[in-house]
Amino acid sequence: MGLTSEFKEFAMKGNVVDLAVGVVIGAAFGKIVSSLVGDLVMPPIGKVVGGVNFSDLAFNLGMDPAGKAVLIKYGSFLQTIFDFAIIAIVLFLCIKGINKLKKPAPALAAPPAPPPRSELLLEEIREPRAPELACELYETFKKFRQHIPLFFYVRASKS
Repeated sequence: MGLTSEFKEFAMKGNVVDLAVGVVIGAAFGKIVSSLVGDLVMPPIGKVVGGVNFSDLAFNLGMDPAGKAVLIKYGSFLQTIFDFAIIAIVLFLCIKGINKLKKPAPALAAPPAPPPRSELLLEEIREPRAPELACELYETFKKFRQHIPLFFYVRASKS
């Protein structure tokens, strides 16, 4: 098997194609979320804070040799953190929804299987006689109760 045919087999596996589609959709989704944060979320927050545009916030460290200002743009960093937080929340909600769709509805507990016919017949025979058998057993016990110690004595002495 040649290198090209192995690569073709690898690239056409379902997981690789699914991953490629996910990366492309994720990149497009990232642009949508960046626009949402930059254009819709951050301007009202900036207005509440006092008309501050977060992407313009920076520390000025001075000038470089070419005469340009050296800045630490922490406003862009804050905006990127908001982007990440919104992406994480939206992905969490999407995955939670997908998992709900995947989960089968909880099955109702199946009723217990009926007992076999032989067991039903034995119950029919035993149940009506249960009180009667208990009385017979008690009477038999009372009758032979006095012989039980003797019986054990005789068995113990034979061994």
